[in-house]
Amino acid sequence: MTGDAATRGVIARTGIIVAGSYPEDDPSRGLEETLALIAFAEELGFDVAGVRQRHLERGISSALTVLAAATQRTRRIRLESDVVPLGHENPFRLAEDFATVDALSGGRVNVGISTSTPHQDLLRSLARPDADAETDPFALITRFLEALEGRELGGEPLSTPYGPQVPRIQPHVADLRRRVWLGGGSLRSVRWAAQNGLKLLLGNVGDGHVADTFEQAQAIHIAEYRRLFRGEGAAVAVERVILPTDSATSAQRAHYAAYVAERHARTERPVTVGARRIVFQRDLLGSAEEIAERLAADPAFDGRTELRLALPYAFAPEEYRHILHDVRHAVLPLVAAHVAADIPA
Repeated sequence: MTGDAATRGVIARTGIIVAGSYPEDDPSRGLEETLALIAFAEELGFDVAGVRQRHLERGISSALTVLAAATQRTRRIRLESDVVPLGHENPFRLAEDFATVDALSGGRVNVGISTSTPHQDLLRSLARPDADAETDPFALITRFLEALEGRELGGEPLSTPYGPQVPRIQPHVADLRRRVWLGGGSLRSVRWAAQNGLKLLLGNVGDGHVADTFEQAQAIHIAEYRRLFRGEGAAVAVERVILPTDSATSAQRAHYAAYVAERHARTERPVTVGARRIVFQRDLLGSAEEIAERLAADPAFDGRTELRLALPYAFAPEEYRHILHDVRHAVLPLVAAHVAADIPA
């Protein structure tokens, strides 16, 4: 899984993930700052800009709405949902929305989804009354993929104001099905992604049922995905929280250190949450040189795996811009230098 000496530590592509935090009384300000940050990431040369979709929180609750706006602020960068929990969605309506946003973007959308249904106990009373909470989430994904594929939904042409048309989900984007990424948190989801030709997104929360440390658990998931994937189109992206301090102000360094310290205890041993046993990845805090050494030694990066820079929640806009700038211009060049130095002459 870790590749040979020529690829170990090589990061295939680098993107960002932002949650779009905002004040309770001023959501427009936070959402506007998110769009500006996505445009800034494009200016810096990042390959992907992803937005989280979170419910019942002061953050982006509709990833596709924000990505649609981002299509009009950017020209090159790929736009990604990280991720849309399919358990709350209607599969064919979601397929229509993704295809519409992709058309607006000129074909730049990564379709990130998951099988989860967060806050189901609180949201069930607001969902459709005929929705079955026991539905297998992978059955929902199957329906979603079929809708993206544009399968004919009837044998006879459909009468429309534009004339007879094949009844299928519109807009129809022929290759959108090949750009679906599944957020994997368990071996079942990792295997399902591989066996169904989906790309794989892995967060900074690992599967404690397969290993006692985050690095071991993630390595097992990546290896299993690549073992089972057949054909072309396999891709893996992993999240890392990175907080470089070289050019940070004293106030920023103090804030970054306090943030990491508050989260460190959870990384020391597996944590049980309900029926899940989970392991957490350590945040990367330090100088560009220190962070680059850790990334170059990270077994997840083997020349094929992509990096997603996960931006912390509720940081100030100037802190986000500092992090993006220093990762792009200080950390990533040093990672490449470390890799080059380790390759035998």
